[in-house]
Amino acid sequence: MSNTFQIYLISDSTGETLDRIFLALKAQFKNINYNVNSYSFTRTENQILKILEKAKKNNNSVILYTIVDNNLAKYLANKSNEKKIPCFGVLGNLILNFSKILNQKASHEPSAQHVLNDEYYERIEAIQFTMNHDDGNLVNEIDKSDIVLIGVSRTSKTPTSIYLANKGFKTSNIPLVNENSLPLKLKDNPQLTCVIGLNTEPERLVELRKNRMNSLRETENKNYTNLVNIKREIDEAKKTFKKYKWPSIDVTRKSVEETAASIIKMHEIYLNNVK
Repeated sequence: MSNTFQIYLISDSTGETLDRIFLALKAQFKNINYNVNSYSFTRTENQILKILEKAKKNNNSVILYTIVDNNLAKYLANKSNEKKIPCFGVLGNLILNFSKILNQKASHEPSAQHVLNDEYYERIEAIQFTMNHDDGNLVNEIDKSDIVLIGVSRTSKTPTSIYLANKGFKTSNIPLVNENSLPLKLKDNPQLTCVIGLNTEPERLVELRKNRMNSLRETENKNYTNLVNIKREIDEAKKTFKKYKWPSIDVTRKSVEETAASIIKMHEIYLNNVK
């Protein structure tokens, strides 16, 4: 029998929620091989039967699903049981239990989280703002930012900014060359908005910068990748963060999601302090 598990992710919407849940799930089990088969917008019994026929042909098939239509979810569960395929609903019990707590029936509407409401348009606006204010652009509009990220080169400023924008935060990021590279607005009023510094371990930064140079097929800039220079850069950055009383995060070995979660918490603290 093959040791590779065939994972079938079945969703009645985009499948984004299910993808994230499975990523978190498989991170708990090391040294297991998976083949992932994703099926989005699955909303008919006929679609389900076709998927189950494929799953039945493979060894070690497992089905995970997010289907909010009760009848269709039951159909999938029953048919999977008939074919002896392990099948798990990710949201079913959660929706039912939450409905009981709130004393309100769930709408059971697929893609309900993707409704084009005010929150959706605010998120799109945040993404546009963040793209326009990447890498030190339009610093004269820094006061319009919800969050400003400052750090030396290759401290994940841009990907973290984009992630925050997808959460609805208008985010600017500014490369820190030295203190003189800071916008005057921030130097004059350090608490103008929520400013957070990003730093990392020097040795890790050497690796990142060398990889960056290789990917661009550029001749290595000795100063840019020199460990002594990088240590000096990071020390100066930490002094700058301390001088202006900006909280900072060491992003070494942190994912963008983990860094963003810490930033969002710091943003909450900032808002509470300025009330």
